[in-house]
Amino acid sequence: MDGAWLVRFRWRRRGAWLWPTFVVLTVVDGFILHALPATGQTQTLAGGILAGMVLNLLAVVLLSRPLAVLLRRRRKDLPTVVARNYTGTAVVVAVTAVVLTAGLAHHSTLVADQRAFNDAVMRAIAFIGDRAPEPFRANANHTDTVTIQTGAVYRTCVPNRAGTTNYCVIVRTKMPLDRSVIPDGSEPNAIFSAGTN
Repeated sequence: MDGAWLVRFRWRRRGAWLWPTFVVLTVVDGFILHALPATGQTQTLAGGILAGMVLNLLAVVLLSRPLAVLLRRRRKDLPTVVARNYTGTAVVVAVTAVVLTAGLAHHSTLVADQRAFNDAVMRAIAFIGDRAPEPFRANANHTDTVTIQTGAVYRTCVPNRAGTTNYCVIVRTKMPLDRSVIPDGSEPNAIFSAGTN
């Protein structure tokens, strides 16, 4: 009886990595999702940890038992509890790998979108500084830009010196430089954005 207890304790110690790994990697997932969001522009740390916890919990609940059955077919000496701990740990590690891969893949999209935004602002400044009426040219560097279509179409407005009216342009970054900017009235972006939401 004492020998069986010792063997079970040893198996339990070797196979009891699931929940410590779950806790640590849930926090790691939160930091990854905060630094490299898999979707959207940003993710709060708390939101990332919550998303990591949900993903890890779903993965453990849905995958650890079937994978443990497959593992026990190959290793009949493993107790069911230990096999499930092994597979659950592997699943949690796999979730972290997927979160990191998705974040890195999406990061390149975010960088490209930011480059397109910066390009649109520079085109707008150049156009306004060259072609807008004089009261707006003096403020060409005081831009307010909104995204109409990410990576492709932006609207930039510049106030006059008195701040009473705006000169706005539409910038299409995928068009040739000389045809990419067209005037678009004086309606401020705040009103324009409210109308499009």
